[in-house]
Amino acid sequence: MATLVKIGNSQGVRIPKAVIEQTQLEGKELEFKIIDDGLLIKPVKKPREGWKEQFDNAIKSQELGVEDQEWMDAPLVDEEDWEW
Repeated sequence: MATLVKIGNSQGVRIPKAVIEQTQLEGKELEFKIIDDGLLIKPVKKPREGWKEQFDNAIKSQELGVEDQEWMDAPLVDEEDWEW
């Protein structure tokens, strides 16, 4: 259970440590959303957060053929380098 506490001209909620640990909210930026029955508190999700790690893990879990590896190792070039 949590209660509102006065903080300057505002009010805050003290969240018990056990709840923070269980919800993995420690040190995260939080988002508040008003819902029908009250207030939903959840961590802010940044766009594409964690995508690189997920792609890297997916690539590592598959064996690449020679052609696939050539594509993965190919350098990126700007459009200026293309001949039309």
